[in-house]
Amino acid sequence: MPRATRTTIVPRLRQARPQFPQRGVLRAKPAPSAGRYLPQLGKPSARLKRRPHGCAAGSPGSPGGRCWSCGDPLAGGGSPAPRFCPACRALQPPEPRQDLFRLMGCDRTFRVDVALLQQRFRTLQRLLHPDYFSRRPQREQDFSDQHSSLVNKAYQTLLNPLSRGLYLLELNGVELEEGTDTEADPEFLLEIMEMNEKLSEAHNDAKIEEIENTIAAKQAELVASVSRAFEKDDLQEAKKLLAKMKYFANLEEKVKKRRIPS
Repeated sequence: MPRATRTTIVPRLRQARPQFPQRGVLRAKPAPSAGRYLPQLGKPSARLKRRPHGCAAGSPGSPGGRCWSCGDPLAGGGSPAPRFCPACRALQPPEPRQDLFRLMGCDRTFRVDVALLQQRFRTLQRLLHPDYFSRRPQREQDFSDQHSSLVNKAYQTLLNPLSRGLYLLELNGVELEEGTDTEADPEFLLEIMEMNEKLSEAHNDAKIEEIENTIAAKQAELVASVSRAFEKDDLQEAKKLLAKMKYFANLEEKVKKRRIPS
């Protein structure tokens, strides 16, 4: 098979191009993506605020309002979500502009303590277990479902480095859209195309595993580079690196499909 060249890469790249979802990386509903509500900085030079790394059991909450059930005032502060009325203990609705980092008790940084994130997730799962709300009013059960969807969405988004990075960009007004081939260098695109060819020609588990290990190593390098870019507040560099991670994520999905017996 003739070796691919830079002159042949563009028309053949369509087969290797990853699919970019429309605005955002979040899956679950009904809670919308926080990035669509937070103020958009609007400039590529937008800088991240430096904060300590990690996740915690809780962080300051939003100001209080009044309980939907009994009408009593709700105290401000405390855990970001979910919130219960101090008088009647009714579960309150999720905040409409929820920051997923804040929800999970994490600082808004690319580096996340996965163990603490998982601990926070398990705590919220127990708090929102359906058994606790089976005899509560339907409205409160609906709020419980909304909170559960939001927690699951936050956990999946922050657990995966790619979706975490894309969400962090979104919060800072930087979008990664489909059709960003021009931002990737030709050598990288050629590498992706060649790996696609190797995968299509791999006819045994050993070859597929070799490709899988190569992809994992590439992704690990990119994750480290993305982390450094965010540490430097270089959002445009982080964007380019995350675009590359999307290509390798697309390859990872193809490897998984090859491993599934037809």
